[in-house]
Amino acid sequence: MRDAQLLHQWLSPGFPTGAFAWSHGLDRLISDDVIYDAAGLQAWLEDVLRHGAGRADAILLSHAYHADDVSEIAELAAALAPSRERYAETMDQGASFMRVTGALFGGRTDPLPYPVAVGYGAAREGIALDMTVVLYLQAFVANLVSAAVRAIPLGQTDGQRIVMALLPLCETVAQDAQDAGLDKIGTASIRADMASLQHETQYSRMFRS
Repeated sequence: MRDAQLLHQWLSPGFPTGAFAWSHGLDRLISDDVIYDAAGLQAWLEDVLRHGAGRADAILLSHAYHADDVSEIAELAAALAPSRERYAETMDQGASFMRVTGALFGGRTDPLPYPVAVGYGAAREGIALDMTVVLYLQAFVANLVSAAVRAIPLGQTDGQRIVMALLPLCETVAQDAQDAGLDKIGTASIRADMASLQHETQYSRMFRS
C-alpha cells in the first residue's frame, strides 16, 4: 500500500515539480490548429507514448532504477532532449523532484532529468518498478491532457475519456521498456519535436514548452 501512496503523492499535480507549466510542444500544435479536438489529441499522445518521450522516458527510468550510479543515464537523458525547452522541461521537473524528495526522505538532492530522478527515488524507497513506470506514464498523459483541456479548450469529460483510453497503452509501453536496453532508445515523434523547437519563438504562449 505504501508504494501506491508514495507514487500517488510524487506523480500527482499537487507535488511541486511544476508539471502544469509544461506542454511538450502541445501549445504550439494547438496554436497552429494541428490539434483542435479530442481525436487529434489522443492520436498525438499515442504517437508520443509509442515513439517519443513516453517510451524513451520509461526506458531511462527503468535503467536508473537498477543503476548503482545514475550519472551516465542522466547525461544520456539530458542529451536526448530535442530542444532547449524540452531540456528545461525534464531538468526543471527533475530538479524539483530531487529537492523535495531529498528533503522528505534524505539522500541526494542534486538535479537529475525527471525520469532518472523518479527511477532513482523509486529504487531508494523500494517501490516496485513496474508500478512506477506505469504510473509515471499515466501521469505524463494526464498532465498533457490537462494542458489541452485548458488550451484547446476541451471538455473535462472528454479529457478523462482520453486518459482512460490510453491506460492500456501506458501499461504496454511500461512493460516493454523494462526489458529494453539503452541502445533501444530512439524517438520518431517528429511532429512533437518540431513543435517544441517552434514553440521557442512563439509570440503568445500558455506554457513553457
